[in-house]
Amino acid sequence: MRLIKLITFMVVISIANLYSFAADDFESAPTREELLARPNVKGALTAIDAWIEGNRIYDQIPGISVGIVHNQGLLWSKSYGYANLESLHPADADTLYSVCSISKVFTAIGVMQLRDKGQLYLRDPVNKHLPWFDIKQQHEQSGPVTIEGLLTHSSGLPREARFDYWANDLDFPTRDQLINSVGEQETLYPAHRYFQYSNLGFTLAGEIIQALSGQDYTEYMEENVLIPLRLNDTRTHYPEELRGQQLAIGYDGLGRSRSREPTEPFFTKAITPAAGYTSSVNDLAKFIIWQFKLLDGAEEHVLNPHTLQEMHRVHWVNPDWSTTWGLGFVARRQGERTLAGHTGSCPGYQTNFSMDVDKRLGVIVLTNAGDGQPARLVDNIIATLRPELEKPAPDSEEEIPDLSVFEANFSNQHWGGETAVRQWGNGMVAISIPSRSLTMQKLKHDQDNRFYRENDIGLRNAVISIELDQSGEAYRMKTNDSYRYSID
Repeated sequence: MRLIKLITFMVVISIANLYSFAADDFESAPTREELLARPNVKGALTAIDAWIEGNRIYDQIPGISVGIVHNQGLLWSKSYGYANLESLHPADADTLYSVCSISKVFTAIGVMQLRDKGQLYLRDPVNKHLPWFDIKQQHEQSGPVTIEGLLTHSSGLPREARFDYWANDLDFPTRDQLINSVGEQETLYPAHRYFQYSNLGFTLAGEIIQALSGQDYTEYMEENVLIPLRLNDTRTHYPEELRGQQLAIGYDGLGRSRSREPTEPFFTKAITPAAGYTSSVNDLAKFIIWQFKLLDGAEEHVLNPHTLQEMHRVHWVNPDWSTTWGLGFVARRQGERTLAGHTGSCPGYQTNFSMDVDKRLGVIVLTNAGDGQPARLVDNIIATLRPELEKPAPDSEEEIPDLSVFEANFSNQHWGGETAVRQWGNGMVAISIPSRSLTMQKLKHDQDNRFYRENDIGLRNAVISIELDQSGEAYRMKTNDSYRYSID
């Protein structure tokens, strides 16, 4: 007994030291203002800004809202384009978007709260809590469909309930329709054998919250998650009364006509726990900040920090190692780093938030286009900004020239697209637009309006000059005796 008490005491002390270190580490971290004043961070954000806006124009995305969280605050946010193409109502950080499957993260938090209260175990069969769950099991040697299987998409369940709700009239099933139809469906795989993304699975997770809490799903989530986190602009439904103003109108993906058509409002009904939420950059930034604070020992509500860590880490690996998943969160690799987050994909909206939890860096991208590709934007933002945030503060005595007068976008003429030139530190970068990844060429400052590129062995291989017009605006760029002109 003494040994057990001693081990318990040592574990508690170790955990306390861990969070004490995290808090001390945060207190010694540079402030938001200090980071934004660093030339390399400012340059990275300027390049990111130009790349996002350029790609938005070429991809004809109506609106994009972006937020970057670092440590325990919102480092940077910016919105592009419109929440409403007809009225030209601009998008901003408070613009609401359908975040669709990001809803699953909130539902998973509700489930884990009940687990921590002792009301369920993750290994519980689903039908222990939902007696009406009578799906046809097609695999005799399968184990039971469990709550953990729902949260990791390894339950063997089909992707959807037995209704046509993602196309045509967007007519989602009611709760009664869902309950009465489950017995008509069949499992796809044995439980815990393969990954199969399942909206049906997370719909059932929401039903378990309702069954065990004795409350309506929305009531429980508002009372126990959304209100405590002060997510005042996050809802479990689509607020049609705000559509076209605070709520961005969704637009279908581009077809052969290359035109954007507004998507009709949709109401997810029984599928709400999997796909019903709406939110904003500012609210999702609060959500990420809460997670970082909780892990740093600065918050003590909604979840135990160890439970959040448990949700972030990998709980499912597909047999071919191609897919990994946490509890509700996507847990994936980006190079040598692990990211946690989720993508949302609903008619007219594509959204994503991802976090490098260890580096306390989170990025949110919300779009009101059915083909918005936010994960690509998020990954490029993280890959571009993370190394700059990790660099030590520059020598305060180093003088950085102001080269912003040479910033402009220059037409690539016959080859299509353009090159955005932006200041980065004491030089410039040339950014290809449009591009699937944020690719840049560094331009070193020579003198006056002259810049140059270096090859791999440090030799100059191109001299670039940027000329200003009579008003002092950059209007053409000369490379190899050829001119490219700025785009208004």
